[in-house]
Amino acid sequence: MPLRSKKRKQGKEFFQCNKSANNLLSNSARSSQHRALLAALKKAGQQPGEFLTRHVNREWGDLSDEDRKENDYSLEHGFRLLSAYRTHAGDKLWIITESDRSVTTLLLPEEY
Repeated sequence: MPLRSKKRKQGKEFFQCNKSANNLLSNSARSSQHRALLAALKKAGQQPGEFLTRHVNREWGDLSDEDRKENDYSLEHGFRLLSAYRTHAGDKLWIITESDRSVTTLLLPEEY
């Protein structure tokens, strides 16, 4: 995935989350595309906030060393960020933060 596809102004800030994890889940529930994501979270007994907290804390999850370095570079130079996690039930989840830090999306890889 080309994480450097969109550039923003340089800066060291990560992003500000203006919505709570529950609000994110509520918004996701409105979209039929996210039913599988909600099912995966429910099956695992986990909430989106658990994964978002790790993402915000730069715990990139199940990424290769190269992808981790790419995220570190992207954080410093204003490109998109990617984290990959597994739920307790073994389902894969991705979190992508856009380069301008305006949107962070929690999704299943097959939704990309």
